[in-house]
Amino acid sequence: MTPTATGTSPFTPSPGAAPLHRMVAAQAGMELRVMLRNGEQLLLTMVIPVLLLVGFSTTGVLDLGSGPRVDFLTPGVLALAVLSTAFTGQAIGTGFERRYGVLKRLGATPLSRFGLLAAKTLAVLAVQALQFLVIGVTAVLLGWRPEAGPAGIAYCLLLVLLGTAAFSSLALLMAGTLRAEATLAAANLVYVVLLGLGGVVFATDRFPEAVQPLLQALPVTALAEGMRAVLADGAAPALAPVAVLALWTAAGAALAARFFRWE
Repeated sequence: MTPTATGTSPFTPSPGAAPLHRMVAAQAGMELRVMLRNGEQLLLTMVIPVLLLVGFSTTGVLDLGSGPRVDFLTPGVLALAVLSTAFTGQAIGTGFERRYGVLKRLGATPLSRFGLLAAKTLAVLAVQALQFLVIGVTAVLLGWRPEAGPAGIAYCLLLVLLGTAAFSSLALLMAGTLRAEATLAAANLVYVVLLGLGGVVFATDRFPEAVQPLLQALPVTALAEGMRAVLADGAAPALAPVAVLALWTAAGAALAARFFRWE
């Protein structure tokens, strides 16, 4: 083999970590494959939101006001889909990855905590795109006609991105600090509580006035009601839901980066 001008072979190995974006992309692809192969997680992320949408849209079990039921429900169900994928499913999955030593092995690689968070968030966004397609088609078949124009759609996408980042960071915080069994119980409990209190299927103005400021500060409430105001009511985009989700994202990411443990 003919050496180069510097006296080294052109095939000389160059050891070192891959660029961060390549590590994140590879990890995100692996996370996505694991999520799509998990039947229980697909039940949580796909089937339950669609059943809630169809069931409450076609029956009078809940009093949802005078407008079309599907118009009120669809934004809340979309927010629930984000919660179920980015928080509940991810917290449980990551908790058991930590228990079985998967995260310990990842910790021995150059992938940082930030890289792991970014990869899991990208995988969640890919699943959510499929969720939104299924839920959106179902809602349209039920008579949903969103009121938002291009600016409103862009605003809703911003809310979804912020909500996904917030729930992902909170999921990693929970999974990285609690035992797997505790994470399983806590994540499901949070899911049920936020389903009832977070403006998903019940408007928050029906709760006592004293607790409404607390409910409005919840990330799922900001996501659900922010999208509902634009998609169902045709209102102009508001800053408050963006601010709430941005604060949860910043706090969750900082705490996860500080306290997340690989084992």
